[in-house]
Amino acid sequence: MHGPASPGWLLVALCAATGVYCLLRMRSHVEEQRRTAGGEALMGFGMAAMAVPAAVFTPPSWAWPLYAAVFGGAALHALWCARAGSHHLHHMVGASAMVYMAIAMAATPGHAGGHGGSGVPLVTGALLLYFTGYVLLSGVRLVPVAVGARGSAGWGDRPELARACRLAMGIAMVAMLLTL
Repeated sequence: MHGPASPGWLLVALCAATGVYCLLRMRSHVEEQRRTAGGEALMGFGMAAMAVPAAVFTPPSWAWPLYAAVFGGAALHALWCARAGSHHLHHMVGASAMVYMAIAMAATPGHAGGHGGSGVPLVTGALLLYFTGYVLLSGVRLVPVAVGARGSAGWGDRPELARACRLAMGIAMVAMLLTL
């Protein structure tokens, strides 16, 4: 992503830690946790890889189409799963945002970037509004759960930690869209 290296590395660490926790959630005894954890781990690790500062590592030109294909497949999978529950639509929007960012990164060779004098593109603005709203709503939903947290649940079965990870990925998505 564009921008200074220090915040980029913090974003990498946040997204990678979220991905690791999502992998732990895949060992949960709760079926719904296992079902969503894999997709969220993919998002966490994908966001971590995409957030590596461009000054440190510039991915080869074939990486961006690969990102777009992987997250395009994830978006289609989430759309298919949305038949069972509308909460999968958020995963579809997140994966679609990753496709959009991969295409935008491929379109800016050398990541010198910028959007010219035209301001924020419509799609970027819409995604920023969506994820900002998601972050605010997730933060509000997290507060009551944290007050009544259970101490006996395993690491993969803690709903407040899963919500905190989703909140962290939403914040990371906002940061990545802002630097696009």
